[in-house]
Amino acid sequence: MANNLLSGLGKFGLGNLQEMKLYEEPEEKKAAAKEGPKVVEETDFLFAKSFDCPVCHVSFTDLSLRSSKARLLGTGDFLRAKYDNIDPYKYGVVSCPECGYTVLSRYFAPLSGAIANLIKTNISQSFIKRTTSPATLSYDDAFERHQLCLANTVVKKAKDSEKADVCLKTSYILRGMAESLNKEDADYADKLKEIEEAEQEFLKNAYDGFSSARTAESYPISGMKEEVLDYLLAALAINFKQFDAASRMISSILTNQTAASSIKEKARDLKEVLLKEKK
Repeated sequence: MANNLLSGLGKFGLGNLQEMKLYEEPEEKKAAAKEGPKVVEETDFLFAKSFDCPVCHVSFTDLSLRSSKARLLGTGDFLRAKYDNIDPYKYGVVSCPECGYTVLSRYFAPLSGAIANLIKTNISQSFIKRTTSPATLSYDDAFERHQLCLANTVVKKAKDSEKADVCLKTSYILRGMAESLNKEDADYADKLKEIEEAEQEFLKNAYDGFSSARTAESYPISGMKEEVLDYLLAALAINFKQFDAASRMISSILTNQTAASSIKEKARDLKEVLLKEKK
């Protein structure tokens, strides 16, 4: 017996119907089949989100990530998450095109009159207004926006944790920038060295700021529980050969009665890295 569902129709003179499909495909599937596989674009993950600036009170839109569409691949060095087809950190700041107020999206909130005046005096008076809105951001665009963000945090006298958070996220931008370089370019080695040196400078300031915040601020710090911040500090300490500090942070995680087993497992892995680095 033939396997085709309608293979017996030939004896009725209806052989032309033997290949008919039993069920019709939805129209969108038919269209997709004709067009071929869809090319994923960065714009597929983005939308224009509306904001009201707490400094100049102008309404504006800025590019924001559709988090439901981004697929997490894993977490790398210094808690840097990696996603398929998109680097979300490029879109991690909100920046007013009118007055220059720029902040990590986590910290976008109403401001006191005194802080708003600091931004107006030190940022807005000299800020060159942006008149165009790109469909996506390059790494150079994202880096400049993070620099502007860092300047805002200093001007508004933000907590050490916020300054450190901006530095950490800027290091992520620089890491992404390095990964996007074309290795075939003649100046690849020079560009890579320059980016890596800048990345280390931002990481060092992140380490200093979070170390200060750990002793002076209440948890969660920049959205991190105690054990998560300790893990980050341990990883940063190893990076800067601060082995005693790294050992203390790892011990803090492993003896933390409320820490999740997953972060303790990561701490044990980090302990192995520490032991190798010390040798």
